[in-house]
Amino acid sequence: MLDRAGIFTGFLSQGPFPVRRMVLHFGNCQKLSRLPEPAYGLSRFTFDHFLWSEALRLGARKVDAVTAPAVIAVGRQNSSGPGRDRLFGFKAHFQGPTDDAVELFFMNKAYIGISCVENGRTNICGLAPERVLRDVAFEPDALFAQSSSLRARTAPLTRVMKWLFTGPLEYRQNWSTQGAFLAGDALSFVDPFTGSGLLCAAVTGSLAGESAALGIRPAEHIRRCRAAIGRPFVVSTALRAVAGTDWAERLLPFVPASLLFRLTRPTRLAV
Repeated sequence: MLDRAGIFTGFLSQGPFPVRRMVLHFGNCQKLSRLPEPAYGLSRFTFDHFLWSEALRLGARKVDAVTAPAVIAVGRQNSSGPGRDRLFGFKAHFQGPTDDAVELFFMNKAYIGISCVENGRTNICGLAPERVLRDVAFEPDALFAQSSSLRARTAPLTRVMKWLFTGPLEYRQNWSTQGAFLAGDALSFVDPFTGSGLLCAAVTGSLAGESAALGIRPAEHIRRCRAAIGRPFVVSTALRAVAGTDWAERLLPFVPASLLFRLTRPTRLAV
């Protein structure tokens, strides 16, 4: 997609870290696999700034008010409901040894993701219910200590920034047109552990731009987005339900990693 937009060379100049392997940790069970194709580790801050700069370079301009229909990506909608099971996300960057694997640790209805990004930094992020985070006073480092494998993995790393938190989060898909070309998290918030959130945002953003440029109706834009990202949302919902149970450790050895990867990728549609 970046090559099609003519900015892939510029993307590579940002120094994304090559990611070639996937490691899943469920209790005492571990599944290792090479990715079907290499991935790129780049922080969201750097990626967003790069896209914004390239858009301005190519002639885009920022406006404070637009008339509908317009391309709109307002970000995810956080949950406002009460309850100790509300979900919160957290992330921070670390320095230390690098690794070409993206690792996921599932524990106590929470999960932690670890992967390297630009400049030799390691990004550690996670998602956990509010009650789990309250038990550790919202200190993710204390949560890591509850898992021997996670504790060993993070021991050589040193945190170089404060923990960032977001939430409460709500998994949802917004298929209403609102007279707008919705994209990104405004359209669908996919479970982050699939690693396809940024890709889904890029796909729907590209479709939104094409729809606006070609005069495609917002309703048709929504239909195309559903065809492109509907499956990753359904699959991630099912995987999340299994990941929080003992079934994950039992079933994991029998599920091909390539299948997990393929089912959580969006389908890119041509106009």
